[in-house]
Amino acid sequence: MASKAQRAPRSLRLVTSGFIVLWLLIAAFPFVWTLWGSFKVELDFFSIADWTNAITGRNTRETHGSPFTLAGYEGAWVQEEFWRAAINTFVVCFFVVCTSLTIGTLGGYALSRSGFRYTFWLLIIALIFRAMPPITLVAGYLLPFFEWNLWGILPTTIIVLVAINQPFTLWMLHSFFQNIPKELDESAKVDGCTQFQAFRHVIVPVMWPGVITTGLFSFLLAYNDFAVTSMLLSESNRTMVPEIAAFLGTTYTEGNVMFAVAAVVSATAPLFILVMFFQRQIVSGLTAGAVKG
Repeated sequence: MASKAQRAPRSLRLVTSGFIVLWLLIAAFPFVWTLWGSFKVELDFFSIADWTNAITGRNTRETHGSPFTLAGYEGAWVQEEFWRAAINTFVVCFFVVCTSLTIGTLGGYALSRSGFRYTFWLLIIALIFRAMPPITLVAGYLLPFFEWNLWGILPTTIIVLVAINQPFTLWMLHSFFQNIPKELDESAKVDGCTQFQAFRHVIVPVMWPGVITTGLFSFLLAYNDFAVTSMLLSESNRTMVPEIAAFLGTTYTEGNVMFAVAAVVSATAPLFILVMFFQRQIVSGLTAGAVKG
């Protein structure tokens, strides 16, 4: 009886482990395959005659003398100056995250401590705006941007991305602040702190994981955005995602698909590093986000 009782959990663990391994392989395959193909030439990676060329690199060896080449990366970063798009992306993400967190932290804290009934309706209105497709909001900005000659530059795109992202930031930080006991504020005031000092020195350190989690989501929104940045930025000010799309070309312009493949790997790698670096804060922010009084 004891041996049969022990077999079931062991078999269950094997099935669970096998499913997790299979899921990881399926999930990781697109990026691994793209990473592998970024070191090939187009005739190999997109070979129609023989798909094994993508593995062996036959045409890559004939062209460059090796089954691997950095021609895609050199073409994207040096020839097409993809580094400009990377700098633009960093600038946009930095200011979007800083602005969104500043407004969201102050606003979320104020709404969580407010006793007025309009607080609920403000959050509902914010949620409605967040549920709307971003492309519908961008259309309203185009006319004044064109009239004031503000189209195509980074600051206007930052403003629009902050406006689109702010409802989500308010909702997320508001939920974190609500889980923090109000007794902490009252204790800080008894010790002589003002409302802002209590917020800065007592509340923010407690919910720091929540700030990091919200900041990461704000960063991802700005980093991965295509619709807003492609409509509001000129060709010289493109961020990475629209620039990758430009590498592919259109029916009217010729593109270089291997430049796009190399650029995709270059744009995806920092996200892996960022998530791995902040994984503890992300998990802590999503599961707790505050102290339990």
